[in-house]
Amino acid sequence: MALDEGRRFHEVIGGVLVHKATPSGEHGGAQAALTGSIFGPFNRRSGGRFPGGWWFETEVEVEFETHEVYRPDVLGWRRERVPERPAGSPVRVRPDWVCEILSPSNARDDQVTKFDAYQRCGVGHYWIVDPVLETLRVHRWTPGGYLVVLNAQRGQHVRAEPFEAIELQLGVLFGDDPDDV
Repeated sequence: MALDEGRRFHEVIGGVLVHKATPSGEHGGAQAALTGSIFGPFNRRSGGRFPGGWWFETEVEVEFETHEVYRPDVLGWRRERVPERPAGSPVRVRPDWVCEILSPSNARDDQVTKFDAYQRCGVGHYWIVDPVLETLRVHRWTPGGYLVVLNAQRGQHVRAEPFEAIELQLGVLFGDDPDDV
């Protein structure tokens, strides 16, 4: 069920059309910084000097289940499973990784309703970035449900599944300058 152009900043949650929060500067900054951190090394074919092996998109409609059409902030598919970039609206290919960046008005949906749907659908990794608390929580899917594999906060450098091939400087998501390389 695709949303018409007048309803593009909405999601269908539990069969109900829900307005997706207008992103704050903190939200948009975290989304841009995260995408910038992983896109270059991973959004390419595997092999070469970068890990590669992924497709990434932001804010696209994905039908996870009937009457569940979400617009995750950032999401990705492993190229070994999905050889062509996912297309269409809504995308009907389950992503392998989803990241939601919390906004005060939609934090409950991201942490409960969508969490449960992503878990039911077997999304391999679910990240929750909280710009207010300046934290990252990484979940890995298991047959018994999501397992928390990382809790991190501003100031930490982490190797977060499934992108552990690179070190992520968490403070960059919240406005810090990257460390000099």
